[in-house]
Amino acid sequence: MKAKKVFYCTQCGNELHSWQGQCPACREWNTIVEAPSEGKGARGVLARGAAARGASERGGRASVKLLREVEYGDEARLSTGMAELDRVLGGGAVTGSLILVGGSPGIGKSTLLLQICEFLSKNRRVLYVSGEESERQLKMRAERLGVNDGNMYLLTETDINEVLAAADETAPDILIADSIQTMYDPENSSAPGGVGQVKDCAMRLLRLSKSSGITVFLIGHVNKEGAIAGPMVLEHMVDCVLNFEGEPRTSFRILRARKNRFGSTNEIGVFEMLSTGLREVANPSEQLLSGRPLNTPGTCVTCVMEGSRPILAEIQALVAPSTTGVPRRNTTGLDHNRAMMLLAVLEKRGGLRVGACDAYLNVVGGLELEDPGADLATVLALASAYRDIPLGDDLAAVGEVGLTGELRAAPQTGLRAAEAARLGFRRLILPRGTEIAPPRGLELIYVKNITQALGVLNAGQQDMKNVSKNEGSGS
Repeated sequence: MKAKKVFYCTQCGNELHSWQGQCPACREWNTIVEAPSEGKGARGVLARGAAARGASERGGRASVKLLREVEYGDEARLSTGMAELDRVLGGGAVTGSLILVGGSPGIGKSTLLLQICEFLSKNRRVLYVSGEESERQLKMRAERLGVNDGNMYLLTETDINEVLAAADETAPDILIADSIQTMYDPENSSAPGGVGQVKDCAMRLLRLSKSSGITVFLIGHVNKEGAIAGPMVLEHMVDCVLNFEGEPRTSFRILRARKNRFGSTNEIGVFEMLSTGLREVANPSEQLLSGRPLNTPGTCVTCVMEGSRPILAEIQALVAPSTTGVPRRNTTGLDHNRAMMLLAVLEKRGGLRVGACDAYLNVVGGLELEDPGADLATVLALASAYRDIPLGDDLAAVGEVGLTGELRAAPQTGLRAAEAARLGFRRLILPRGTEIAPPRGLELIYVKNITQALGVLNAGQQDMKNVSKNEGSGS
């Protein structure tokens, strides 16, 4: 008798009894794959998952309790030795948690986790499991990163049974699996990296972390869309999902939490990739503004909030007459739809004919800005590029732009202003109605709408005429 088959959606993990072109749950096309339903299928995996979470560290059958009878204490956290990583995790990795680290190839996932082994292995046992590199390759990379001492064990294996046996033998405090897509269970007939294998192996590692208190780090590959490869249910299983962002061709890397059961998802960590590994960037604003062109049109600085941290970012714009019937629009680091909205507001409310121009926007350093407080700086950078007038090297702007051209205050403006003053900026454009105490040495310029904000360009143009006039007279 043939084994019964079930079908899964690789995006959301929805189970179906027959193949369909579109998943009825998440509405994605061509994501349904076939896998065996017995043994290691979805029902077995999900059943073990429920048992693992219910039994927790007792390892036995889950029992029903009243909410008032449940006792808990502060979560035990361990420092990773990297303050930027600890910040994103919410103060360190929680003991017995399952953490998934994803990112594009070459972004630095394996480098980051191998580097923290230098600190973690001094007082704890670390088991590093690699399914992609040999022991010799790991040793060479560890020497390059300066990871040589401590209680660090290596295992090059992809069989999940062997991995669990090694964990039982060495009794580590931290287990690192590189990567979850290479792990497989011999009892599961699907190929490694498939839906069933990824879910099964992740669930068994989840059960290990919850029952024994081992902190488990998983490295996950990403697909061509930038999402972590495998079923979406993988992200639901783990306690924390970390994403490495940034262009592999640039040196800066941004670590962001997409999910965190034990902390905030708003914090970010900033790193710089060097030949000796990742270096923490304690002052990202200063690093991101280094090399900024002076007295150049088409650039404006804003201050965005990433969690509790204010970060200064440079927005660059290039506006040129279009040579085609349909002007080109290109954005890097900004939401494309919001940038197009700001272009429309600039033309309709600001009176600048940018509709027939090609427009290019870029956030320097590989940052992805989602803070609406960057709207005003984006508009000013576009206007500066269109008129070919520099805004001034000592000016920054913070504010949200509405469809009628009005400006609205961004949250935590006081922290943003203090960061701008600390980095040497002397003028800050803010929406009228923002009430903050001006930091020392910083002039606050209040404007009501983008028309008044564009007046800064007119003042800059008049200053340039005065300078040219003085130079021509020889004064």
